[in-house]
Amino acid sequence: MRAIAEKLMARAEGLEGSWIVEIGPSGPVLAMVSPSKRHAGTVRRIRTQLDEQLLTTHPGHSCANGPEIEHPALGRMRRPDAVVIPEDVLDEEGLAVDAARVLAVVEIVSPSGPAHEYGEKLAEYPAMGIAHYVIVDPRTGTIEVHSDPCKGRYLQKDPYIFGDSVPVGPWTVETRAFRRYGKAGNDPN
Repeated sequence: MRAIAEKLMARAEGLEGSWIVEIGPSGPVLAMVSPSKRHAGTVRRIRTQLDEQLLTTHPGHSCANGPEIEHPALGRMRRPDAVVIPEDVLDEEGLAVDAARVLAVVEIVSPSGPAHEYGEKLAEYPAMGIAHYVIVDPRTGTIEVHSDPCKGRYLQKDPYIFGDSVPVGPWTVETRAFRRYGKAGNDPN
């Protein structure tokens, strides 16, 4: 699967637009990505907050966007919107970060729908052993924090809404500045 994914990545380099390759349950998938400004703004807010806290809680780690995470034994590779990893892995050769080195992942639900975040990824991230999985849904103004992976699923699920202080393991994400899709601000209407 990895060899096929690498061929797809090479092909994507010659295409216009922004593309990602992930390996899901049905194999490698090439997908065009065009995140909205609100999506990008939410990722930036989360990364900034986590990076500040990581200086104290996990020196030498950062919250990055972009690197794929891979679990070769499961045959899965995903590219989360944000991932908490040791900084030194970004200097290593190769395309993907070993899932065993990942402390947390964050996915922002796209305006077109939540199929992957609430479906495949909710099953794959705990199977990869990732301790914390945060799903931010600007369509509804909600956040789910999943933790305690065990036997391919998360044992703990904590729901929040935009405006809450959201605990994610040893960190807290303030969500007052998060914006919903199609809303002028955090208006519930």
